[in-house]
Amino acid sequence: MGDTTVTTLEGREAAVPHPVAEEAGRGLVRRLRTPRRPRFWFEILLIAVSYWTYSLIRNAVPEQKAEALRNADWIWKAEHQLGIAVEQTVNHAVNSVTWLIVGMNYYYATLHFVVTLGVLVWLYRGHPGRYSATRLVLFATTGVALVGYYLYPLAPPRLMNGGHFVDTVLVHDTWGSMASGDLKNMSNQYAAMPSMHIGWSLWCGLTIFALATVPWVRVLGLVYPAATLVVIVATANHFWLDAVGGVLCLGFGFAVAGLWYGSVPYALPRRVAHERRRDGRLRPTGT
Repeated sequence: MGDTTVTTLEGREAAVPHPVAEEAGRGLVRRLRTPRRPRFWFEILLIAVSYWTYSLIRNAVPEQKAEALRNADWIWKAEHQLGIAVEQTVNHAVNSVTWLIVGMNYYYATLHFVVTLGVLVWLYRGHPGRYSATRLVLFATTGVALVGYYLYPLAPPRLMNGGHFVDTVLVHDTWGSMASGDLKNMSNQYAAMPSMHIGWSLWCGLTIFALATVPWVRVLGLVYPAATLVVIVATANHFWLDAVGGVLCLGFGFAVAGLWYGSVPYALPRRVAHERRRDGRLRPTGT
């Protein structure tokens, strides 16, 4: 019944099937692009597996120490030429205030994960219609950062030869930092470009600013990445240009999500109005 007929030159009728497979393929892509209510168990599994994969790949990147140190020297010289090489001044000034630099060390070691996970949970609960698209931004940002770690190994300022930076984690013995004690052997110390502390914190800040309704919370959203920028420089974990790399990666993440969903993630509906049952009928989601 689904076929049409045409008459050939010989006068015989031949069946011409509808492009059912092509339509089904387009329907699948359309469904994948349509925001839907996230499943809690799937999101927990996805985030756990994704972070495990990210850590595995990041730390499996060869620690090309000599090249990483050469790249650090080049970055430092480039910043001097640009007139922005003030990291050492900031590092020494903040290190002279013990309580402040210790607080920044723990900020660097913990908030990177805590705030990012907190924003994901907030999106999941309060903005299910925007969750998948906004999460895709974060995942795409992190994915392209891994390429940067592989192609451009970079030593942080604290590990430069003759850079005269203070390794604040080492000096103040920050507990739990991946850059101190035995934990530093589990982490690639030469993956400073791009800075995912900036990429992730800016993702958090923009998301909070765009979607929060309380004014002071929106302000905090903007303060968080700005404070993170000060912290990564003061602790000598990154150059300014590492932060630029993180911003570029985030821009890539937004481009991927925009192309896939056809919209800025924050402009999508807050809630998923309906879902389709297996029989094709619509059913309410209770939101």
